[in-house]
Amino acid sequence: MSRRVLMIEDNADIARLVQMHLRDIHCELEIAANGLDGLERFRQQPFALVILDLMLPGLDGLEVCKALRVEPGYVPILILTAKSTELDRVLGLEVGADDYLTKPFSIPELLARIKALLRRVDALATATSNHAATLKFNSLIIDNSKRQVFVGSKEVNLTAREFDLLLHFAHHPGHVYTRTQLLDQVWGYTHESYEHTVNSHINRLRAKIETDPAQPEHILTVWGVGYKFREDNA
Repeated sequence: MSRRVLMIEDNADIARLVQMHLRDIHCELEIAANGLDGLERFRQQPFALVILDLMLPGLDGLEVCKALRVEPGYVPILILTAKSTELDRVLGLEVGADDYLTKPFSIPELLARIKALLRRVDALATATSNHAATLKFNSLIIDNSKRQVFVGSKEVNLTAREFDLLLHFAHHPGHVYTRTQLLDQVWGYTHESYEHTVNSHINRLRAKIETDPAQPEHILTVWGVGYKFREDNA
């Protein structure tokens, strides 16, 4: 069955190239040439994935990403842009993007990222149906269905990837994961040069959910191996 993908991109040549290759992985691409048009199309029909440029006429990609993330439901967002600085990548991920690929890009890598995001969405849907809707670990509360996290009565604002990472840990307390395993199971792909991404996400997640990030109660470091979620956390 074909999946519908929305691409918000003002370069028509790039959009048509992506459209042609997405057919090979059974995805139907709809193209919007600016941010406002992209938001309108997103609100009119369901999409399995959004591919988003940052440098758009009118409403820029970061603002579009923020707007998409307040819409009901969860749809993965892949940023595809010529902006390649670390700050740009961090900003994109912080406002809710799931992945980030810079131009120029290779078609095989783009398709691999898209397939990984779609697989992860399917896996999360299965995990959500097989686990309790709400998980509670002392003062930490994770609402699966609404993708919300609370520490006590205070809601914590997590990026899409931070939520997925926390949920993965919470579903497997006590299990020790290497950085490579987390990349494979949460990000959907494995590449050694991305292992620092796991560290930065763990650090940001701890800063948001731990009372003292220097002495975490939930996400623990297993020195020389990786990380685990505390087993006696209920």
